[in-house]
Amino acid sequence: MTLLHRVAGAPMQAVLRSPHYRRIAIIDIGSNSIRLVVYDGPRRVPFILFNEKVLAGLGAEIGRTGRIGVEPMERAIAAIARFAGLCREMAVDEIRCIATAAVRDAENGPELVARAAALGLEVRTLTGQEESGTSALGLLSGTPDADGIMGDLGGGSLELARVRAGAVERTASMPLGVFRVGDVRRRGRKLLADQFAALLVERGMADAERELPFYLIGGSWRALARLDMQLTGYPLPILHHYEMAPERASALADWLANASRSALKAVPALSSARLPTLPDAARLLCTIVDRLAPSRLVVSAFGLREGLLYADLPADVAAQDPLLVAARIEGEAQGRFIGHGDQIGRWIAPLFADDSPAWRRIRFTACLLADVGWRANPDFRAERGLDFALHGNWAGISAIERAALAQALYANFGGSGIAPLLSVLAEPAVLRRATQWGLAIRLCQRLSGGAEGALRGSSLGIRDGTLILRLERPYASLAGETIDRRLKQLGQAMDMGYLIDGDG
Repeated sequence: MTLLHRVAGAPMQAVLRSPHYRRIAIIDIGSNSIRLVVYDGPRRVPFILFNEKVLAGLGAEIGRTGRIGVEPMERAIAAIARFAGLCREMAVDEIRCIATAAVRDAENGPELVARAAALGLEVRTLTGQEESGTSALGLLSGTPDADGIMGDLGGGSLELARVRAGAVERTASMPLGVFRVGDVRRRGRKLLADQFAALLVERGMADAERELPFYLIGGSWRALARLDMQLTGYPLPILHHYEMAPERASALADWLANASRSALKAVPALSSARLPTLPDAARLLCTIVDRLAPSRLVVSAFGLREGLLYADLPADVAAQDPLLVAARIEGEAQGRFIGHGDQIGRWIAPLFADDSPAWRRIRFTACLLADVGWRANPDFRAERGLDFALHGNWAGISAIERAALAQALYANFGGSGIAPLLSVLAEPAVLRRATQWGLAIRLCQRLSGGAEGALRGSSLGIRDGTLILRLERPYASLAGETIDRRLKQLGQAMDMGYLIDGDG
């Protein structure tokens, strides 16, 4: 069943855009927050054009009264009305308006749905199984190789799913959202652990494999990850793919139990509205760690909303690598020559035949992004490449891989040595290899000037421990001092001599 609805009165020029670049809005009516996200761009990795949330707290009173409170209801309707108006102004093609646990469970949930309908919005209230399955698809859209247990924590429910080999195998929805965990904990010290164990059995997840990665989705757990970054001094403030050791759950819970309100408010990017429920979110995570013994905790910034989009993709589009799709689009939008990244990738590949498939992927990503700094001030191109790779909105890339990508672009744009911060994120051997990629790309860029012919008429390889640049006779004149210097730099980085063969 599709989740599509056009806003009444939306401008028709939106319809004229390519179907591959449709502007889609999702209004997500959650138990804690109401959020509007407007997406545009390629279907596999759409860009976030606009993102706004209101912490309405729809689920705050349901555990006690069974109803959405008056104030949360009015806050939610005001937010929904604003979001509908923004969608009209942004010429949104389609709206997908969904509601989850609070509206699903509340006695007066249908009232909210009816009031939204009066604003021109058709709300679909997801079942627990639909919510957990769609969140799991969102995880897979941003982490295609995910293999473990997903946990999406909202205000009203906890969604679990077993994911493996690009598929969702089992799902479960539990009434253990952050608004309900506090009530459970107040009734008894061991009750949360006992209830979680009983729900695992009841929902068919008791035999879920142990010692697998546990993937964290949801605002409360993202807030815990931000707190962990602050407490550990982690240098890369990117939540997607951030990893924590399982024992960090109890460390965070203990810190929250003893922290003053001023200490909590001092944590950057930590919403004050979320502070009251963070200790409960941390204790629930401790309970999960005790029961499932995960090998590591991995944050996913992709969840329910991304899962809605991913579920509608044709199989061939869904199978695309999100990192390579995004890198190709960014590289060609900001580069000088369409398709040059692919040519660079083929030209330098013979030097790095022993790279693993995972590292070949990151090397090719660097090739696709090889020209993103050309418009920058020449004195800051290396910094531009570093920042673009390290802080870009990429999916399907770990922190270590980000560091390698950043070092490759840093070297490509003339940076000297290892870029700042990167040695904290990756081993020296990884950064040395990435430097070699960057210097090979730099040589290729200078030799070709972006023209395809120069690359067809030349090759770069290794023979008897010597780096050899071969130029066919029509292209022998492209050799010169600059090429000699850059070939020498690459040879030194690879601990090899070098030779230019211009005889063809």
